[in-house]
Parts: sequence; C-alpha cells; structure tokens
Amino acid sequence: MNIYVGNLSREVTEEDLRQAFEAFGEVTSVKVIKDRYSGESRGFGFVEMADKADAESAITGLKEKELKGRTLNVNEARPRSGGHRSGRGPGGGSRSGGGHSGGHRGGGRPSW
Repeated sequence: MNIYVGNLSREVTEEDLRQAFEAFGEVTSVKVIKDRYSGESRGFGFVEMADKADAESAITGLKEKELKGRTLNVNEARPRSGGHRSGRGPGGGSRSGGGHSGGHRGGGRPSW
C-alpha cells in the first residue's frame, strides 16, 4: 500500500521515514519529494508498505504524531490524476504564447 506523508520538516530524511514506518511492518520504498531546482524537501513524501494491514496500522499509529518538530499528516495515497502535470500533455505545451509565426510578437509590420 502506498502512503502519503505530509507536513514534513525540511530536515526529515528518507531514512527517518523508513525508521518510523518500520515499527509497523516491512517498508518496501520511501521517497521524500524534493524541489527539482533547489534540492530541498517540498514537505511531503511517500512510503510503500508490503502488507495492507501493516500500512493501515502505520497510518493510524503515525497520524498526527510529531517527527522533527512537525505534526505528520498521514493518509493512504490517492492515485495521480492525469493531465495536470507541469503544463504538458493534452492541451498543455509551451507557456511562451509565441505560436508558429516564426517571428517575434510586435516585430515586423505595424498592427494598424
């Protein structure tokens, strides 16, 4: 089962999360989500546990518990919804607004 863990302190590492969740059962993966540019934690992550009953116990046991000064928000992770990631995919694309004219906006002929 995949578990969402929110309200993480910037200091929480993947190993910190692994240790907290291993108290409830086998952890198969841990991922703290980081900003792609700064490399800093974005304040949430995901923990995958092998056994659903262990995962449910971990959710109950860790919800609203403190880890490195922050109260955790722990829930079963929801599947990603499609089509809304980083402006790409159907209907997405460039944010430049330039179109396919091959020139610059405002350059060339006057608009009167």
